[in-house]
Amino acid sequence: MTSTLPDLPALDDIQDLLRFEPEEGRIWLAEERMVLLRSSELQALRKEMIESLGIDRAKGLLIRMGYVAGQRDADTARRLRPDAPLFDVFSVGPQSHMVTGQVKVTPVSLELDEEEHTFHGVFEWQNSFEAEIFLDEYGVSFEPVCWSQIGYASGFTSRFVGRQILFRELGCMGCGEKMCRIEGRPAEEWDDAEELLRYYRPDRIADQLFSLQSQVTALRENLITERGFGDLIGCSTPFLEVRELLARAAESKVTVLLLGETGVGKDMFAKALHQGSPRHDKPYVAVNCAAIPADLIEAELFGVEKGAYTGADHSRPGRFERAHGGTLFLDEVGELSPQAQAALLRVLQESELERVGDTRTRKVDVRLVAATNENLEQAVAEGRFRADLLYRLNVYSVTVPPLRERIDDLPDLVRHFVDKYSSLHGKLVAGVTDRTMAALRAYHWPGNIRELGNVIERGVILAHQGGEIEHSHLFPHLQDTAPPGGASVKAGPAEAPLEGLVATLLNQECPLADVEAQMIAGAMDRVSGNITRAAKLLGLSRATLDYRLKKNGSPKIS
Repeated sequence: MTSTLPDLPALDDIQDLLRFEPEEGRIWLAEERMVLLRSSELQALRKEMIESLGIDRAKGLLIRMGYVAGQRDADTARRLRPDAPLFDVFSVGPQSHMVTGQVKVTPVSLELDEEEHTFHGVFEWQNSFEAEIFLDEYGVSFEPVCWSQIGYASGFTSRFVGRQILFRELGCMGCGEKMCRIEGRPAEEWDDAEELLRYYRPDRIADQLFSLQSQVTALRENLITERGFGDLIGCSTPFLEVRELLARAAESKVTVLLLGETGVGKDMFAKALHQGSPRHDKPYVAVNCAAIPADLIEAELFGVEKGAYTGADHSRPGRFERAHGGTLFLDEVGELSPQAQAALLRVLQESELERVGDTRTRKVDVRLVAATNENLEQAVAEGRFRADLLYRLNVYSVTVPPLRERIDDLPDLVRHFVDKYSSLHGKLVAGVTDRTMAALRAYHWPGNIRELGNVIERGVILAHQGGEIEHSHLFPHLQDTAPPGGASVKAGPAEAPLEGLVATLLNQECPLADVEAQMIAGAMDRVSGNITRAAKLLGLSRATLDYRLKKNGSPKIS
């Protein structure tokens, strides 16, 4: 590209990325959350930094802040205008500076070669907010003062060109000029490159802060290790309460019954219980009772003797014997056949079993952890589950909360799954965007942790190498789950997200009455109990919603 420049392209595509959600207290620029600050606030912050750190350190910190922001926008530029001329793609940087109200940019000359990674550019700045707030606080400066803006230009261009490009102010409004004038070129082409580069490196105070942060993180991890066990992830109150209950049970041999919805991670809690127990170095054996045919479950659990039935060509131990000395986890225990329930009761009472087709009694030392998403008391009432077995299993029951009740754990869980699936798929993914995290927090999660893992795996696969998972990378039924009040991103026909949600609910065998109750509860919660606004969200009249609230026994708030 030569120095003969066309006019800057239209700003419409960048302006379209800017969305305000005043009722939710959020502003978005594409996937990134923004904050609208008064210039007086920024002026006070800048003054505090200068007086606390000194002008040189404050300058370096602001330059580095701008540099990071510029790098992020460079990644956005190529995605926003993928087929546009090179000048228009590069213009996303200056125009983003303009849209966010920092400065008006006018290109004077620009030489840019993508293949050779060469760059030289001169730009004029008008209405620089940094110059204005500096002049208002300190008056005319002896040297340029648009620090974060210079950092932004250097960060954007360095990422865009693929080599270190440094900008400097040739003239600045803060020094009494009518406008600012900046020039950018490769770092090695500046005679004082080392002097310029030192502002882009964290100084000693920053190093100390990072070191302190690392110490705090290590201390927190040590405390978590001491207080908890296993690979459980979370910090929310419901999660910590469950972890504490399991920690208290870990030292004993008490049978533990884990209750909770499908997908909440009962298997992980069971494994953590084993790892935190004195049996941690002994076998941990897990069985999904629902995945084994009813006529084979007894042989699978208790073992079989040769010739016990057609096809039993040799004797083999069951899962109980394999778990001897350790822990046996029975998932979906409500699916056991009546015969298997009777045999299981005997093991719990006598610590002994008989293999299928054998009369010899074998002693076993096994700590049993069972789990179910079924109401076992109802199953007893219906004659599908033994009451005496329920009493033996229900000695120490723990209910694992659904994900929607531990939303504060989402950042840690998302980070865990991003790391897991990035490694699995051999891909570098930095995390999720602000908008993606807001959408994940707003979603109801009928499939709980299991569904979250599936969603994040899909996001890792669709994300750009080295980039972040964006809102459009989520599962189809999350495509319209924009932050409340904001525009949604649709990847296909309008029916697709709803069809995906319906499929998920049907897979979970969720009763229609429960769906209605949850939608009503969610709407009421979103509008702080205002029935009129909740009815509008649900597409109902106030009278109809009022009737359904009374029918369901829900309290009327306003």
